[in-house]
Amino acid sequence: MFLTGFDSKTLNTLYVDKNLNHHGLIQAFSRTNRIINEQKSQGNIVCFRNLKKNTDDAIALFSNKNAKEIIVMEPYEDYVVKFNEKYNILIVLVPTVDSVNKLDNEDDKLQFIKAFRDLMRIKNILGGFSDFKWSNLEMKEQEFEDYKSKYLDMYEDIGSGKNGEGSEKVSILEDVDFELELIHKDEINVMYILKLLGQYKDTEDEEQRKKQKENITNILNNNPQLRSKRELIEQFINENLLQIKNSEDVEEEFEKFWDEQKEKSFDELCKEENLDNDEVKKVIDTYIYEERKPLANDVAKTLKTKPKLLERKKIVPRVLDKIIGFVDKFFER
Repeated sequence: MFLTGFDSKTLNTLYVDKNLNHHGLIQAFSRTNRIINEQKSQGNIVCFRNLKKNTDDAIALFSNKNAKEIIVMEPYEDYVVKFNEKYNILIVLVPTVDSVNKLDNEDDKLQFIKAFRDLMRIKNILGGFSDFKWSNLEMKEQEFEDYKSKYLDMYEDIGSGKNGEGSEKVSILEDVDFELELIHKDEINVMYILKLLGQYKDTEDEEQRKKQKENITNILNNNPQLRSKRELIEQFINENLLQIKNSEDVEEEFEKFWDEQKEKSFDELCKEENLDNDEVKKVIDTYIYEERKPLANDVAKTLKTKPKLLERKKIVPRVLDKIIGFVDKFFER
């Protein structure tokens, strides 16, 4: 069933330990090939049998003999070389992260945008390989994140008109596609914010700390996946962060804080709506696993007191909204 009729756009990797050929091979491999957007531009096949000839024959049979170069991705090592080449182009333009701030004309800014955008495209392809490791690249992961932060700052500045040019002049940057879909929630997520909080914790210069906090606030405000978590993250910053002695403990302390707040919020939800805790957990687990909106009947089972039909039409949607809000706030999906 999963090989011939299964369609899950988020499916990335297929592990093959079966002698596939012809249309069966194409159908099986294509399970991973449902494109979502720039976040997932290809599938990944891990073979435990030598199917290279079968793959080449199947592609030639159902397309043409030269289609292999278009359909099959290049080897992982080739993309590593391409990434490093693009990285070297970037550091010629902006040798350090701070040098991005010194770009004082639109042409230079445009060159930086294009260079880093090219880098992100290849990084997303590399991320689809099971072999991917940052240690294979000339660029460090934190350096990539730091440049990305500058890239996002530039995007926000252009959107707000802070691009350094006269207000009456039409900016050449306004029509640039920043391709923000390349930066998904696995990139700018809670873990990324924790890294920034660690840097903020270690910084002694007050002016620099102010800029870092503003940067974190901007990311929380402008990232859809983090918007629902913003209030709690800001609460952690204001109430807990400065009491942590070592920046290396930020992640652990945040997890404790997050678990406490999640448990507290869950108890409040169940108490406010008079819900059965175990049934609510079942609905939440199913929602996260199946990635579909809970059914009204499943939500109704969480109610300790069974309402009349007219009351149910009001109560069930309200409870459903609260459950979805709880999951959006406390879980990464």
